[in-house]
Amino acid sequence: MIKKTVLSLLGAVVLAGCASTSLTKDIQIDSAADPKVNFNGYKTYAWLGAATIINDPEGQWEPPGFDADSEIMFLINRELRARGMSETTSNPDLIVTFAAGVDMEAMVLKIEPETEIESLVEAPLGGLVIALVDSETGFIIWTGLAVADVLETPDLAASKARLDYAVKALFKQLPK
Repeated sequence: MIKKTVLSLLGAVVLAGCASTSLTKDIQIDSAADPKVNFNGYKTYAWLGAATIINDPEGQWEPPGFDADSEIMFLINRELRARGMSETTSNPDLIVTFAAGVDMEAMVLKIEPETEIESLVEAPLGGLVIALVDSETGFIIWTGLAVADVLETPDLAASKARLDYAVKALFKQLPK
């Protein structure tokens, strides 16, 4: 059920469009939190897992030798530890999961300024959804969403910097 919710959110996010003008300017960040939750009460977490949704027939979105899933997990671990949380394998307060997706063939509607004619153009998009689930209730208490253009020829440094920016920005929105 949790994975279905996360994947549904990712699907909705991937439909959004963005315009890229610098390394991170195109990255759009949003989150939602349960207003009744005291986030300071959570001290431990465990991983539920991750899901990757890829539509990249030419293998353009990830630089060779780069494992985006491992990098995302590393970054999330860093942010949770910075909040004083620790990972555990037994009786965690929170369950952490994420879904990352890319669609190299995503289409957006573009309006030609001179003629005002609308046409569909390819606009590769990527999305990241991070969900924190209360382990006792099983309810998602916080969800962070990041959507961005996919760089057509990404290098390792740019990919890491963009993921780092997205995860940091998402966790800045996590209530204290």
